[in-house]
Amino acid sequence: MDIRKIKKLIELLEESSLTEIEIMEGEESVRLSRVGQMHTANPPMHMGVPSNVQAAAWTAPPSSAPADSATPAAAEEDTESVPEGELVRAPMVGTFYDSPSPDAEPFVSLGQQVSQGQVVCIIEAMKMFNQIEAEVSGSVVAILVENGQPVEFDQPLFVVR
Repeated sequence: MDIRKIKKLIELLEESSLTEIEIMEGEESVRLSRVGQMHTANPPMHMGVPSNVQAAAWTAPPSSAPADSATPAAAEEDTESVPEGELVRAPMVGTFYDSPSPDAEPFVSLGQQVSQGQVVCIIEAMKMFNQIEAEVSGSVVAILVENGQPVEFDQPLFVVR
């Protein structure tokens, strides 16, 4: 990748509110992130629209499914059923895996003690496996997602108390 392109990416990162950007060209890729600005183990990845690109080209096609009016109520119900404690949240969109391989034991189980910085799961995003670490020490009192389930940015994964 041309050094001028990398410098442009750095300028784009500095001028925006992005914390991380990753660009792939063929077999080459570059990942830039701002260090020390996030408190999560792996900062979230945001896709920004360069100023010279029309935003319409980056939007998703409209959904043909009707809007679900029960969604806000379901979201409230989910938050009420979560036990009290510190939440370990997904720092990115991807697929949640509770173990390093399909035949391995899970990183953590219900009731297990975890230490700050201990790997609790993996989130696969764009064919990259990102280890997610506990932000606090304590006991795992709830596992809120199932193995292989897609997760959204900032979605609660575990409750540690």
